[in-house]
Amino acid sequence: KRTNTKQSSPNKSKMKITISFAVAAAALTALPDASALQTLLPKFQFPTFGAPAKGEPVAKKAGNVVLEDKLLAAIAASGEDKRLSNSDEIASLVKQLEESSDSISRPAIAPEVMGRWRLLTTTNADTASPIQRKAVDSTKYKIYQDILLKTISDDNNEITSGEDERLIVSQVVKFSDTAELVVDALASTAAYPLEELTERKSTGKVLGVNVLGVSLVGEEALPDEDRPDSRIDFVFDEGNFNFNGFNIPYPVPFRNPLFRDWVKGWIDVTYLSDRVRISRGNKGTTFVLAKETDEM
Repeated sequence: KRTNTKQSSPNKSKMKITISFAVAAAALTALPDASALQTLLPKFQFPTFGAPAKGEPVAKKAGNVVLEDKLLAAIAASGEDKRLSNSDEIASLVKQLEESSDSISRPAIAPEVMGRWRLLTTTNADTASPIQRKAVDSTKYKIYQDILLKTISDDNNEITSGEDERLIVSQVVKFSDTAELVVDALASTAAYPLEELTERKSTGKVLGVNVLGVSLVGEEALPDEDRPDSRIDFVFDEGNFNFNGFNIPYPVPFRNPLFRDWVKGWIDVTYLSDRVRISRGNKGTTFVLAKETDEM
Protein backbone atom coordinates (compact mmCIF):
# COMPACT_ATOMS: atom_id res chain seq x y z
CA LYS A 1 0.00 0.00 0.00
CA ARG A 2 1.47 3.34 -1.04
CA THR A 3 1.03 6.38 1.14
CA ASN A 4 1.17 9.74 -0.61
CA THR A 5 2.78 12.57 1.46
CA LYS A 6 2.37 16.06 0.07
CA GLN A 7 5.56 18.14 0.39
CA SER A 8 6.27 21.73 -0.53
CA SER A 9 8.75 22.26 -3.17
CA PRO A 10 11.93 24.22 -2.39
CA ASN A 11 10.99 26.86 -4.90
CA LYS A 12 7.68 27.62 -3.16
CA SER A 13 9.39 28.00 0.26
CA LYS A 14 11.89 30.47 -1.14
CA MET A 15 9.03 32.41 -2.68
CA LYS A 16 7.22 32.70 0.71
CA ILE A 17 10.37 34.00 2.43
CA THR A 18 10.95 36.53 -0.34
CA ILE A 19 7.36 37.78 -0.05
CA SER A 20 7.66 38.06 3.77
CA PHE A 21 10.80 40.18 3.51
CA ALA A 22 9.14 42.36 0.90
CA VAL A 23 6.10 42.97 3.13
CA ALA A 24 8.34 43.81 6.11
CA ALA A 25 10.41 46.21 4.02
CA ALA A 26 7.29 47.95 2.77
CA ALA A 27 5.99 48.31 6.33
CA LEU A 28 9.27 49.85 7.50
CA THR A 29 9.32 52.38 4.69
CA ALA A 30 5.76 53.37 5.58
CA LEU A 31 6.76 54.29 9.18
CA PRO A 32 7.36 58.02 9.87
CA ASP A 33 10.85 59.19 10.76
CA ALA A 34 11.82 60.07 14.35
CA SER A 35 10.79 63.73 14.14
CA ALA A 36 7.44 62.89 12.60
CA LEU A 37 6.83 60.18 15.21
CA GLN A 38 7.39 62.67 18.04
CA THR A 39 4.66 64.91 16.65
CA LEU A 40 2.23 62.00 16.41
CA LEU A 41 2.76 60.70 19.97
CA PRO A 42 1.45 62.74 22.92
CA LYS A 43 4.14 64.60 24.82
CA PHE A 44 4.88 63.09 28.23
CA GLN A 45 7.00 64.41 31.04
CA PHE A 46 7.78 62.55 34.22
CA PRO A 47 6.68 64.60 37.24
CA THR A 48 9.34 66.18 39.45
CA PHE A 49 8.21 65.29 42.93
CA GLY A 50 8.47 68.11 45.50
CA ALA A 51 8.54 70.85 42.85
CA PRO A 52 5.73 72.68 41.04
CA ALA A 53 4.74 71.40 37.60
CA LYS A 54 6.04 73.18 34.54
CA GLY A 55 4.13 76.39 33.97
CA GLU A 56 2.71 76.43 37.52
CA PRO A 57 3.59 79.61 39.46
CA VAL A 58 6.05 79.15 42.32
CA ALA A 59 4.64 80.26 45.67
CA LYS A 60 6.46 83.32 46.98
CA LYS A 61 7.40 83.34 50.63
CA ALA A 62 5.96 86.39 52.38
CA GLY A 63 8.38 89.01 53.61
CA ASN A 64 10.98 91.32 52.14
CA VAL A 65 14.23 89.86 53.42
CA VAL A 66 16.40 92.64 52.00
CA LEU A 67 14.48 95.45 53.70
CA GLU A 68 14.13 93.42 56.89
CA ASP A 69 17.89 92.90 57.05
CA LYS A 70 18.47 96.64 56.57
CA LEU A 71 15.97 97.46 59.31
CA LEU A 72 17.46 94.98 61.77
CA ALA A 73 20.95 96.28 61.00
CA ALA A 74 19.87 99.90 61.53
CA ILE A 75 18.29 99.01 64.88
CA ALA A 76 21.41 97.10 65.94
CA ALA A 77 23.62 100.04 64.90
CA SER A 78 21.62 102.41 67.10
CA GLY A 79 22.65 100.39 70.14
CA GLU A 80 20.76 98.23 72.62
CA ASP A 81 20.53 101.20 75.01
CA LYS A 82 18.49 103.20 72.50
CA ARG A 83 15.23 101.30 72.22
CA LEU A 84 13.47 104.65 71.86
CA SER A 85 15.80 105.79 69.08
CA ASN A 86 13.64 107.33 66.37
CA SER A 87 16.22 107.67 63.62
CA ASP A 88 15.19 108.75 60.15
CA GLU A 89 16.72 105.59 58.68
CA ILE A 90 14.65 103.31 60.89
CA ALA A 91 11.48 105.33 60.21
CA SER A 92 12.11 105.19 56.45
CA LEU A 93 12.67 101.42 56.44
CA VAL A 94 9.57 100.87 58.56
CA LYS A 95 7.51 102.89 56.07
CA GLN A 96 8.97 101.00 53.09
CA LEU A 97 8.03 97.66 54.63
CA GLU A 98 4.55 98.86 55.54
CA GLU A 99 3.95 100.13 52.00
CA SER A 100 5.38 97.02 50.32
CA SER A 101 3.21 94.16 49.09
CA ASP A 102 5.40 91.58 50.82
CA SER A 103 3.54 91.31 54.12
CA ILE A 104 1.49 88.27 55.05
CA SER A 105 -2.12 89.11 54.21
CA ARG A 106 -4.79 89.44 56.91
CA PRO A 107 -2.02 89.45 59.53
CA ALA A 108 -4.17 89.71 62.66
CA ILE A 109 -5.63 86.27 62.02
CA ALA A 110 -2.62 84.68 60.29
CA PRO A 111 -0.95 81.76 62.12
CA GLU A 112 2.41 83.53 61.88
CA VAL A 113 1.28 86.28 64.27
CA MET A 114 1.00 83.81 67.13
CA GLY A 115 3.87 83.26 69.57
CA ARG A 116 6.41 85.38 71.44
CA TRP A 117 7.73 88.62 69.94
CA ARG A 118 10.64 90.66 71.35
CA LEU A 119 10.45 94.45 71.23
CA LEU A 120 13.34 95.95 69.28
CA THR A 121 12.39 99.61 69.02
CA THR A 122 9.39 101.87 69.55
CA THR A 123 8.33 105.48 69.09
CA ASN A 124 6.12 108.13 70.70
CA ALA A 125 6.53 106.84 74.24
CA ASP A 126 5.12 110.13 75.63
CA THR A 127 1.60 108.84 74.94
CA ALA A 128 2.18 105.72 77.04
CA SER A 129 1.35 105.44 80.72
CA PRO A 130 4.12 106.50 83.14
CA ILE A 131 4.75 102.90 84.22
CA GLN A 132 4.84 101.65 80.63
CA ARG A 133 7.14 104.50 79.59
CA LYS A 134 9.54 103.69 82.42
CA ALA A 135 9.65 100.00 81.46
CA VAL A 136 10.29 100.75 77.77
CA ASP A 137 12.99 103.25 78.59
CA SER A 138 14.81 100.74 80.81
CA THR A 139 16.52 99.02 77.91
CA LYS A 140 18.50 96.69 80.16
CA TYR A 141 15.23 94.75 80.54
CA LYS A 142 13.90 92.66 77.66
CA ILE A 143 10.29 93.28 76.70
CA TYR A 144 8.13 90.69 74.95
CA GLN A 145 4.63 90.53 73.55
CA ASP A 146 2.97 87.13 73.61
CA ILE A 147 -0.01 86.45 71.33
CA LEU A 148 -1.45 83.12 72.37
CA LEU A 149 -4.63 81.11 72.66
CA LYS A 150 -5.49 80.15 76.23
CA THR A 151 -8.41 78.42 77.87
CA ILE A 152 -9.96 80.52 80.61
CA SER A 153 -13.14 80.25 82.66
CA ASP A 154 -15.94 82.77 82.31
CA ASP A 155 -16.40 83.42 86.02
CA ASN A 156 -12.99 84.61 87.16
CA ASN A 157 -10.85 84.63 83.99
CA GLU A 158 -8.32 82.25 85.49
CA ILE A 159 -6.49 79.89 83.17
CA THR A 160 -8.12 76.47 83.30
CA SER A 161 -8.45 73.43 81.10
CA GLY A 162 -11.39 72.42 79.00
CA GLU A 163 -13.10 75.80 79.21
CA ASP A 164 -13.55 78.63 76.71
CA GLU A 165 -10.55 79.24 74.42
CA ARG A 166 -9.65 82.91 74.04
CA LEU A 167 -7.02 85.05 72.42
CA ILE A 168 -4.67 86.62 74.97
CA VAL A 169 -2.10 89.36 74.33
CA SER A 170 0.46 89.60 77.14
CA GLN A 171 3.09 92.28 77.76
CA VAL A 172 6.11 90.75 79.49
CA VAL A 173 9.01 92.65 81.04
CA LYS A 174 11.89 90.36 82.04
CA PHE A 175 13.91 91.75 84.94
CA SER A 176 15.87 88.51 85.34
CA ASP A 177 15.45 84.78 84.85
CA THR A 178 13.29 84.63 88.00
CA ALA A 179 11.60 88.06 88.00
CA GLU A 180 9.15 89.52 85.49
CA LEU A 181 6.07 91.65 85.01
CA VAL A 182 3.22 90.09 83.03
CA VAL A 183 0.16 92.11 82.02
CA ASP A 184 -2.53 90.07 80.26
CA ALA A 185 -5.17 91.49 77.92
CA LEU A 186 -8.25 89.79 76.52
CA ALA A 187 -8.04 90.17 72.75
CA SER A 188 -10.48 90.09 69.85
CA THR A 189 -10.12 89.48 66.11
CA ALA A 190 -12.38 88.27 63.32
CA ALA A 191 -11.23 84.74 64.11
CA TYR A 192 -11.67 85.10 67.89
CA PRO A 193 -14.31 87.78 68.52
CA LEU A 194 -14.97 89.09 72.04
CA GLU A 195 -18.31 90.85 72.57
CA GLU A 196 -16.99 92.99 75.42
CA LEU A 197 -14.60 94.82 73.14
CA THR A 198 -16.76 97.70 72.00
CA GLU A 199 -15.40 101.00 70.71
CA ARG A 200 -13.28 102.98 73.15
CA LYS A 201 -14.83 106.35 74.09
CA SER A 202 -12.27 108.09 76.30
CA THR A 203 -8.77 109.29 75.51
CA GLY A 204 -7.70 108.23 78.99
CA LYS A 205 -6.70 111.62 80.35
CA VAL A 206 -7.96 112.44 83.86
CA LEU A 207 -8.40 116.22 84.31
CA GLY A 208 -5.95 116.65 81.43
CA VAL A 209 -3.33 114.43 83.06
CA ASN A 210 -1.88 111.33 81.41
CA VAL A 211 -2.56 108.58 83.94
CA LEU A 212 -3.11 105.39 81.93
CA GLY A 213 -1.89 106.58 78.54
CA VAL A 214 -3.50 108.76 75.87
CA SER A 215 -5.46 106.91 73.19
CA LEU A 216 -6.77 107.83 69.79
CA VAL A 217 -10.58 107.84 69.65
CA GLY A 218 -13.35 108.58 67.16
CA GLU A 219 -12.46 108.87 63.48
CA GLU A 220 -8.74 108.81 64.29
CA ALA A 221 -9.22 105.33 65.72
CA LEU A 222 -10.96 103.77 62.72
CA PRO A 223 -9.17 100.75 61.19
CA ASP A 224 -7.59 101.03 57.75
CA GLU A 225 -10.05 99.62 55.20
CA ASP A 226 -7.16 98.85 52.86
CA ARG A 227 -5.70 96.45 55.45
CA PRO A 228 -8.43 93.87 56.16
CA ASP A 229 -8.05 91.78 59.33
CA SER A 230 -5.00 93.68 60.50
CA ARG A 231 -6.33 94.90 63.88
CA ILE A 232 -6.21 93.12 67.23
CA ASP A 233 -8.50 94.79 69.78
CA PHE A 234 -7.80 94.18 73.45
CA VAL A 235 -8.72 95.16 76.98
CA PHE A 236 -6.19 94.83 79.79
CA ASP A 237 -7.47 92.39 82.36
CA GLU A 238 -4.82 91.42 84.88
CA GLY A 239 -1.21 92.13 85.77
CA ASN A 240 1.29 90.64 88.19
CA PHE A 241 4.91 91.06 89.20
CA ASN A 242 6.34 87.58 89.56
CA PHE A 243 9.41 87.12 91.75
CA ASN A 244 10.46 83.49 91.66
CA GLY A 245 6.85 82.30 91.92
CA PHE A 246 5.66 84.99 94.33
CA ASN A 247 3.07 87.33 92.75
CA ILE A 248 2.45 91.01 93.52
CA PRO A 249 -0.57 92.55 91.71
CA TYR A 250 0.05 95.27 89.15
CA PRO A 251 -1.22 98.57 90.67
CA VAL A 252 -4.01 99.22 88.15
CA PRO A 253 -7.63 98.04 88.76
CA PHE A 254 -8.18 96.77 85.21
CA ARG A 255 -11.53 95.13 86.00
CA ASN A 256 -13.07 98.08 87.79
CA PRO A 257 -16.01 99.33 85.66
CA LEU A 258 -14.86 102.93 86.14
CA PHE A 259 -11.54 102.14 84.45
CA ARG A 260 -12.66 99.49 81.93
CA ASP A 261 -12.96 101.86 78.97
CA TRP A 262 -9.58 103.43 79.74
CA VAL A 263 -7.76 100.09 79.52
CA LYS A 264 -9.08 99.22 76.06
CA GLY A 265 -6.78 99.44 73.07
CA TRP A 266 -5.67 97.87 69.83
CA ILE A 267 -2.66 97.08 67.70
CA ASP A 268 -2.74 97.32 63.91
CA VAL A 269 -0.32 94.86 62.32
CA THR A 270 1.03 96.86 59.38
CA TYR A 271 3.72 94.36 58.34
CA LEU A 272 4.19 90.69 59.15
CA SER A 273 6.64 87.98 58.12
CA ASP A 274 7.84 84.88 59.89
CA ARG A 275 10.54 86.90 61.69
CA VAL A 276 9.56 90.60 61.78
CA ARG A 277 6.36 92.34 62.84
CA ILE A 278 5.57 96.06 62.66
CA SER A 279 2.56 97.29 64.61
CA ARG A 280 0.94 100.62 65.42
CA GLY A 281 -0.96 100.99 68.68
CA ASN A 282 -3.97 102.99 69.81
CA LYS A 283 -1.65 105.54 71.48
CA GLY A 284 0.02 106.40 68.17
CA THR A 285 3.02 104.24 68.97
CA THR A 286 4.96 102.25 66.37
CA PHE A 287 6.55 98.97 67.42
CA VAL A 288 9.14 96.83 65.65
CA LEU A 289 9.34 93.31 67.02
CA ALA A 290 11.29 90.16 66.17
CA LYS A 291 9.92 86.64 66.43
CA GLU A 292 11.57 84.58 69.14
CA THR A 293 12.67 81.20 67.78
CA ASP A 294 12.98 79.67 71.24
CA GLU A 295 9.58 80.69 72.41
CA MET A 296 9.07 80.95 76.17
